[in-house]
Amino acid sequence: MRRIGPFLVLALLPLGGCQGWQSALDAHGPAAGALARMFWIFVAVLATVWVLTMIALVLALRRRRAPDADPLATDPGTERRMTVTISIAIALTLVTVVSLTGLSYAAQKVLFAHKDGGLSLLVKGQQWWWQVTYEDAQPNRVFTTANEIHIPVGEPVLIKLESSDVIHSFWVPSLTGKMDAITGRQNQIQIQADRPGVYRGQCAEYCGLQHAHMGLLVVAESKEDFERWREQQISSAIPPTDDERQRGMEIFMSKPCVMCHQIRGTDAGGKVAPDLTHVGSRRTIGAGTLETTRGNIAAWIVDPHGVKPGVNMPTIQLDPDEVQPLATYLEGLK
Repeated sequence: MRRIGPFLVLALLPLGGCQGWQSALDAHGPAAGALARMFWIFVAVLATVWVLTMIALVLALRRRRAPDADPLATDPGTERRMTVTISIAIALTLVTVVSLTGLSYAAQKVLFAHKDGGLSLLVKGQQWWWQVTYEDAQPNRVFTTANEIHIPVGEPVLIKLESSDVIHSFWVPSLTGKMDAITGRQNQIQIQADRPGVYRGQCAEYCGLQHAHMGLLVVAESKEDFERWREQQISSAIPPTDDERQRGMEIFMSKPCVMCHQIRGTDAGGKVAPDLTHVGSRRTIGAGTLETTRGNIAAWIVDPHGVKPGVNMPTIQLDPDEVQPLATYLEGLK
């Protein structure tokens, strides 16, 4: 299902205390630029139509008949002028509708024209977070992360969209239009950032209780920085060396966490929740709900439903002295 996002959404929403703004009119990619240009052309044309309509209405209301004039009398000259005026209005309406339709079609072509690019991502919508798999011809270079996408500046990136439950919709307003993620099929859209930055995205299709808290970040960086980030993500988690993080790792491995989460390089191999191999390097947790800090990680572990009601993560029973080492261990996974 292919759709252009609602252009009247002019929100500029800060994401917690970290970088990341969203605006359909703050375009930083080819597809978003085409949509923004179409928006302003639509605004200009429709504003002109409204002004001309109001002028015609005022002129019509100002016309007065003489008190003693026959209300049924007609003036051939006036009738001819009215016929010509109405005919011109119909013709202009037709030209306007056809022109705007053609403009919309041209914007759609830009939005869905896929350029050749080396980077391909499988993005799966889940309630309520995004699973991101970086594909590669070499299986040992494939890795999975969550809720944060890194891309090189100036290069097209293919996004393959799927859903594991209900319909979601992938939307990064500053980079591209919307595309639905539907269970049982794969849709594709391409994104490209023309300059470095952090661009906020979100699910744009109501998908349940925490739909509003299903955000993601797209981090556009130089090719060199992106390659360094990718090499780091491919690697397994570095074993902790200090006592507190070692104890935190032991706590993690002894709790039900390992049934849902994966940390590459350890025995934790769960596949139903976000991969935590390098969770400490991400800007947010909970799909954009909280900044990644030790305190926020601890709050999330202790009471995930208090932070994000309805989330699928269960409440884990922990002793008070287990919370801090566990949060320290996870915060150090970078």
